[in-house]
Amino acid sequence: MMLKDKVAVIYGAGGAIGGAVARAFAREGAKLFLTGRLRAPVEAGAKDIVYAGGSAQAAEVDALDEQAVDKHLQSVIDKAGRVDISFNGVGIPGTKILGVPLVELDVEQFSLPITTYATSYFLIARLAARRMVANKSGVIMTATTQHSRVGIPLSGGYGPAMAAEEALTRVLSAELAPQGIRVVGLRPQAIPETGTLKEAFEFRAKVSGMTWEKFQEYLASKTHTRRLMTLEEMANVAVFMASDKASGMTGTTVNLTMGSLDD
Repeated sequence: MMLKDKVAVIYGAGGAIGGAVARAFAREGAKLFLTGRLRAPVEAGAKDIVYAGGSAQAAEVDALDEQAVDKHLQSVIDKAGRVDISFNGVGIPGTKILGVPLVELDVEQFSLPITTYATSYFLIARLAARRMVANKSGVIMTATTQHSRVGIPLSGGYGPAMAAEEALTRVLSAELAPQGIRVVGLRPQAIPETGTLKEAFEFRAKVSGMTWEKFQEYLASKTHTRRLMTLEEMANVAVFMASDKASGMTGTTVNLTMGSLDD
């Protein structure tokens, strides 16, 4: 098992990406502490993992609440003795940020994704790093999207938010890697299983009349494989990046766009 006995905290574990990563980590032997702003979906995910033979505990934690994140991390230390992996899968509904032209967007709506994504990632990473420094070991991870590198219309401040996360990954690594802490990111292609992609489709469908199937075909046509990524594929790479086998990787965001974005 690639993550046997590793202690992993996953934020946004009630979402599609956070949940998929949690299941993959559990299969590889990690001891999981799952969090989310709403307890019910996180608890359901934890129960499924335990039923399958894994180790998982659920907690309601708002990733924008510094005291709540700090208190939860301390409880993890008290129970497990350390934190080896911190995974950020925090997200907000696209309905709040997508579909409005920039020239019509108010400042608050533009700033919402930037503030939410950058601040939550900073708090999660900073508080995890403080615990990891003592052991001179740890992995801090986040998930972004290709909006960080590609101009996609009607996405408001979402692109700048993703770019901010990737920039923060590089800066955190520059400071933390000398202390044994790796900081890495994942930039997956559009994943049909996620609610985020369906939200992106809904407002575009109103304008173009495109069906869900045609929308997926259009996105897939931009990839080298002519298909879209699955949650399982993304989660498998997350396992590798969190494992000691990726010890040479830090300060980078892995391109999982299936060839649709050149690095």
